[in-house]
Amino acid sequence: MNDRTPGVPSVTVRNEPVQARAAHRIEALLDAAAAVVEEHGIEHLTTALVAERAGASIGTVYRYFPDRVAVLVALAERNLERMRFAIERVLVAEHESWVDAMEAMVAAMVETFREVPSFRALRTGEGLDLGPQDRDPVAPLFVDDLAGYLHERWGVTLDTERRERLELGIGGLDALVTYAFLHDPDGDPRYLAFGLQLAHEQLDGLIPVARDA
Repeated sequence: MNDRTPGVPSVTVRNEPVQARAAHRIEALLDAAAAVVEEHGIEHLTTALVAERAGASIGTVYRYFPDRVAVLVALAERNLERMRFAIERVLVAEHESWVDAMEAMVAAMVETFREVPSFRALRTGEGLDLGPQDRDPVAPLFVDDLAGYLHERWGVTLDTERRERLELGIGGLDALVTYAFLHDPDGDPRYLAFGLQLAHEQLDGLIPVARDA
């Protein structure tokens, strides 16, 4: 669906291009940042804590990230990549119907919340306070991914109305899954079930030709 390569960080850092050794160092720093966020929360993340957790000097952190916000942005970008890869793995599999594919995507989304450190707290960074900057909404990215999948797999091209319906379905599902994990590391099953129900109501029948293909 795209030309991104798993395992290669697509994060915003100070020094580019990122060579192999630097890429591994960045990954280690982001792993440390994710652990700090998981244990202490976003508001308590500092570059000093990242350095301590990674067993690195503060100078090493500053070599790649000018401040704590840059660390959070990079971590959020990595989270986004991991969510997209999880869904892409679903989309390359064979599904008998669009509904089956949709349910598998929801399962992949839930698994990402459960398994990726920091995802529950940070997600893809849309809630980050970056001052005058804004994090772009991520739902349109997933709409583009799914629109490409629907065209390639089912031969369906979405018109404007159906794209908007798909975006609303993704946004509503994301909000419910996020809330399900707000206080429950495994996800409150009531809200997860409601999220799946919403996905069915909003998206089931969206592409009737694809479902019967």
